[in-house]
Amino acid sequence: MIATGGASAATANGAAKAATILLVEDEATLAGALRTALQREGYRVQWAADGRAALDLFQREQPDCVLLDIMLPLIDGLDLCRAIRQSSIVPILMLTARNTELDIVLGLELGADDYLTKPFGMRELVARVRALLRRAVSGAAAQADRPLTVDYLRILPRERKVFRDGEPVALRPREFDLLLFLARHRGQVFSRDQLLEHVWGYDFAGESRTVDVHVRLLREKLERAPSEPVLIQTVRHAGYCLR
Repeated sequence: MIATGGASAATANGAAKAATILLVEDEATLAGALRTALQREGYRVQWAADGRAALDLFQREQPDCVLLDIMLPLIDGLDLCRAIRQSSIVPILMLTARNTELDIVLGLELGADDYLTKPFGMRELVARVRALLRRAVSGAAAQADRPLTVDYLRILPRERKVFRDGEPVALRPREFDLLLFLARHRGQVFSRDQLLEHVWGYDFAGESRTVDVHVRLLREKLERAPSEPVLIQTVRHAGYCLR
């Protein structure tokens, strides 16, 4: 079961208030109260009631923060945390009724950034979320210009340059934008519409052929064997990803 909702109005706290929160909680009453509290703060809230739905929603929505209960149907919170951490550094706040040190340490070792034990106050929850988002924004700003290495490619975001086996490759602006976006989300699959939204800035279902053409051009310039691509991969019925 998945539900969505939230407020998008800007507030005095700036961009953090427009953040999308993925709430993963199987207790409907608690989930409703959490959604209401977060929406009042201006956040957009996506809700999933089980781990499998949460993983699908995470991959589709790319939230800015995850509130994750440990005890979940289908995929438990610890396994879900591990799965998210394989491809993302999104802030994760664990919500748990288990208050033993072992459970808390395990969650943190799997990649959670913070935890709250139930019962907790809504004020504390909102404060923790706000702190995690602030930290994520400052960390992202620090890392935004760092060079990226993808196998035999070297990408320099600040200089907008790409090197293949040490040799410079001339890319058009949109080709570079597409490559950089995929490199910053390495291993994640994006549909054509998602790429149009994130790279081209479309807020509607645009002409997906545009994405296919740019992927083909990137493969011709970057792949060692463009007819058998190993870097930019097509995921059938899903989209594209950088392996």
